[in-house]
Amino acid sequence: MVNLKSKRKLLLCAIDTVIFAAVYAMTLFVNMFSGAMNPSLGTLPAYMLNCVIFFVCIFSARFFLSVYSNIWRYANTTAFVRMIAADFIGGIVAILIAYVIPFDNLHFWISCAMVSMVDVATLLSRFVYQIVYRSHNTTAAAATVSDKLPVAIIGAGQVGSMLAEELIMDKRSIYKPVCFLDHDKDKIGSTIQGIKVYPENDTALKTIEMMNVKVVLIAIPGLDEERTEAFLDFYSKSGCPVKIYDFPIKSNGVGDGEAKRVIRDVRIEDLLFRDPLKVVDKNTAAFYENRVVLVTGGGGSIGSELCRQIAKFSPKKLIIFDIYENNAYDIQQELIRKYGDSLDLSVEIGSVRDRIRLEAVFNHYRPEVVFHAAAHKHVPLMEHSNCEAIKNNVLGTYNTADMAEKYGVKKFILISTDKAVNPTNVMGASKRMCEMVIQCRRDSDTVFAAVRFGNVLGSNGSVIPLFRKQIASGGPITVTDKRIIRYFMTIPEASGLVLQAGAIAKRGELLVLDMGKPVKIIDLAENMIKLSGLNPYIDIDIIETGLRPGEKLYEELLIKTERLDKTDNNMIFIERDTPNTREEIEKKLEILKEAVKEAENDIASPIVTNAMKSVVPTFYSPEEVNEKANSSDEMKMVYSK
Repeated sequence: MVNLKSKRKLLLCAIDTVIFAAVYAMTLFVNMFSGAMNPSLGTLPAYMLNCVIFFVCIFSARFFLSVYSNIWRYANTTAFVRMIAADFIGGIVAILIAYVIPFDNLHFWISCAMVSMVDVATLLSRFVYQIVYRSHNTTAAAATVSDKLPVAIIGAGQVGSMLAEELIMDKRSIYKPVCFLDHDKDKIGSTIQGIKVYPENDTALKTIEMMNVKVVLIAIPGLDEERTEAFLDFYSKSGCPVKIYDFPIKSNGVGDGEAKRVIRDVRIEDLLFRDPLKVVDKNTAAFYENRVVLVTGGGGSIGSELCRQIAKFSPKKLIIFDIYENNAYDIQQELIRKYGDSLDLSVEIGSVRDRIRLEAVFNHYRPEVVFHAAAHKHVPLMEHSNCEAIKNNVLGTYNTADMAEKYGVKKFILISTDKAVNPTNVMGASKRMCEMVIQCRRDSDTVFAAVRFGNVLGSNGSVIPLFRKQIASGGPITVTDKRIIRYFMTIPEASGLVLQAGAIAKRGELLVLDMGKPVKIIDLAENMIKLSGLNPYIDIDIIETGLRPGEKLYEELLIKTERLDKTDNNMIFIERDTPNTREEIEKKLEILKEAVKEAENDIASPIVTNAMKSVVPTFYSPEEVNEKANSSDEMKMVYSK
């Protein structure tokens, strides 16, 4: 069956053939009428052969330059230039053939004339089609214009003009452009697509009010985070939602080059105060090709994004291991929809606490690379359920590492957190203990390494989903302390870092990321309110609730110690410290196991917390750290402005 695209090509070829035949017939008639050609003298057959050669050359050049692949109702200058080039090349070849055969001079000049005539006639047909199509759509759009939202477009450049044309021509669009706002004095007062350009200055808010604008669309390419924040701050005062005409969110992998600009909300990622990091490259992708990869906690925020990116790299097999079947099912179905049978995918339900279940999975699949993302990570909950932090985080990591060694895994990557640096809570201390479990195995045939990074925007349990829910319910937004600062990454950034670590890490290494400057949580809350088209403290209030158990005001800057070495990626560093021996780690684990056993009938037992402090010497109380917060480098970096 012929598809729509093939039908379109055939129709265009048929139209162009008719145009060619018409030009041929007209040329023949003119030459015969003028007496330049006498059919009785045998010139007609030669003329017809000349036209056949010309037809073959022209249409061959058009197919070679993909002229018929264009959708002509949207065609731009490039498409028209390509057609002219094809006809010129085909015409030159036809003229050369006509000259070499040789025909007489009459046929040579007829060929030259036909090149121009056919090209002009074909281009004219395309222009007429575009005019008719646009006229029809403009009329149809005008019929429903009263139902559309008036919008102001910020930026009267090429991107803004393209957006305006798209909105005008698209019958399905819910937006109607009513004005441009631009700071370029040469553009102010002029019109683009029939829409007037107004100054983008202090009078812009009055213009928006005067034009009854309901949505503000930013159409300026290459915006950095500071300019995006400035636009958001200024135009949110209009009371209108602020959106951006930009590329959609892309994973931090390789091969995402098909993106098209869309109207989307300004994301909190756009306001990270630094450019998004791109850490996955083709060499990294090649490392995972044709390998068996296991992801524990594969249904979680980081684990599922790891699975998405690994799936792009054509692994031999991908195994998702998770205790929570709903999350595992969701990522399984997503990957099946996208890759079908081209991805060899298995999902296994189980806990990293269960050595028997882990051994069955490792024995059956024999993974070559393991990403260990399974963990409890919620600080206050782990302060209360401290036994579970040890059983799942520490002992779960120990069990998984043991199975990796036993079944010959080539690389094992632990996902850690900046809360493991000088921890003030059981969760952070448990992750530091996990790092120590990994680092002691430098004598193993398996390459063990860990990746440490900050908070992940939008992950399960993070402040972003909480703030969204609070805004949706009308507020207030709750922050534990308005002084709190944190490092932030996006989920694709975090996953990309982990993937590169898997490719470059050596035995016992702990890789950390330069995440730029920390961010004030209060700024994050205010920006999220603005992103919703509301005003902080007016439409949505922000209140303090007090620090939670184990919470500190700031996290440690990960790259300030002299123990850090550079990698080939200038954003990734290796922390150098003296690892514990296996024997020392076994003793620490026995202390923790004994504490868990003693506290098995208690809730939030201090026995467990004290045991954790005894095995992680950098475990401090939050009060000790928070008392010195104002003198820390991290707080000074943020509050010294």
